This record gives sequence, C-alpha cells and structure tokens, in this order.
Amino acid sequence: MSGENRFYEALTGGGRKPFAVELDSPEGPDAEKFMAGAAQLQAGGADLITVADCPVARPRMDSSLMACKLRRELGMDAMPHMTCRDRNRNASQALLLGLYAEGVRNLLLVMGDPVPPEERQAVKGVYNFNSVDFIAFADRFGRERLPEPFRIYGALDLNARNFAPELERAKAKEAAGALGFFTQPVLTERALENLKLARRALKGRLAGGIIPVVSQRNGLFMDQNIPGISVDPRIIDLYEGADKERGEELALEVSAAAAGAIAPYVDGYYLMTPFSRTALMVRIMERIRQEGLT
Repeated sequence: MSGENRFYEALTGGGRKPFAVELDSPEGPDAEKFMAGAAQLQAGGADLITVADCPVARPRMDSSLMACKLRRELGMDAMPHMTCRDRNRNASQALLLGLYAEGVRNLLLVMGDPVPPEERQAVKGVYNFNSVDFIAFADRFGRERLPEPFRIYGALDLNARNFAPELERAKAKEAAGALGFFTQPVLTERALENLKLARRALKGRLAGGIIPVVSQRNGLFMDQNIPGISVDPRIIDLYEGADKERGEELALEVSAAAAGAIAPYVDGYYLMTPFSRTALMVRIMERIRQEGLT
C-alpha cells in the first residue's frame, strides 16, 4: 500500500494549516459507528485521524489496527498513538513492521496513562521504554530497516504547572527523532504562554490542541480529572444554565477563539472529539476555515 502522506506534506509545506482530529476507538466489538464518524470527519476536511492507545489505561479497539482499517477502507491518513505502557521492544518492533506494510506512516509515541490503582493487581505496565527512548528506537528502526522512515511526533503538555522540564523533554524528543508535537488543549492563558515558549524553543512542527467544552459539567470534569487539560474558570462559567443546543454553540465559539489565539504559533490543528460528536468537529473545522485561520 502506498505510503503517501498528505498530512505530513501539508504540515511541513507551509501553505496551509492541516487538521488532525482525534477519534476514540470503540469500547466494544462493533466499529461501524467509528468508521461512519471517521468518514464524516474526512468529508468535513480532516487531513488525519488520530486514534488514542487505550486512554486512561482502559481497553478499547487497538489504535494501530484501527489506523490500518482507516487507511484500507477510507484511504485517508491515520495516526495511531503508541504507548510505552503496554508493549516491550519485540512487540513494538513487530507492530511497526505491520503498520509500515499497511501504509501507516505517522506515529504519536507517548508514555501512556498509568494503570488505575484498582486494576494493578491484574494489569501490569510494561514500560520497556520511556517516551524519548521509544522515539529514538522507532526512528532508528525506520531509517535502518525500512524503505522510508516513519514521521514521528511527541506529545507536549502546555498545561504543565512547571513547564520548564516539559520543554526540556521536548528538546530531547526532537534530538531522538521527533519532527514535531501534538499539544494538549489551549484553554487557559498559561497554556497559551507556554505555547509561545515552545514555538521559540523548539525546531519541530506544532499541531495546537483544541478540545470543545460542551457543557459546564464537561468543563469542570476535564479541568479536575483529566491529566494534561486545564480549563479557564471563565470558560466554564459561560456554560452555566446552558442546554445541549446552547452548549454546542458555545463549544463552537470557544473552539474558534482558541484557534484564533494559537494560530500564529502553530503549523496545524489537533482537534479532540468529545463523546464521538463528529458533526460538531466538522462545524469547528468549517468555522476555522471561514475565519481564515488555515
């Protein structure tokens, strides 16, 4: 299968800012809704679908298998997240070979969320690598063993309380072979200021994170419970008393404002789909285009 990489070409070409959209894989055995949502995102202008690798260490359909399915059935660029948590060196190498054969060329390599305490007697993390070592391994493997290398990205937590160590890790990831970073969402002034620091300090491409807040409860939950996400209290307050329809309109406005704030400092956008609401993501992409931010 062709290794054509339209997302990478757009991200590095400088002509426009491409859209990468994260879509969670199914928790059960039926992938029909996932594929329909991905097709809707593709029709709405997504350049790449990213699939998280069992977020919060809860099992879902394998991210790499779903990326291969997207390539085969929709012919679009897909990027699996691959964690250090669940695979040793041999399993990682075997998976890289399979991904290459299926035409998958983009990888997001991350540590992965830790196994919840209540599951640790039954589920053991592997952590044969840390994220820097994993990037170095995959980059070297691609260059030495494959006809062409993978395009490897790292994660960048702009919401870190102490951003200096996060930025130093990012520099180490660049040195290991990461060509850019997918950032956590920018919903606070601190995250925006950290993005500006990252733009000055890093050489690689940046895909700026945007996640729609769809309700006051949703904003509070993300702010208090999801590692790497912070939501400005002023944003949360906007949703007080809002019904679902009004919440979606606010999500559109807040996401467009976030895109406008980060546009000068990013090379593309990384949109994260809440609750499989792909129609909302299509509206957000259209709004960003209408405002001339691509």
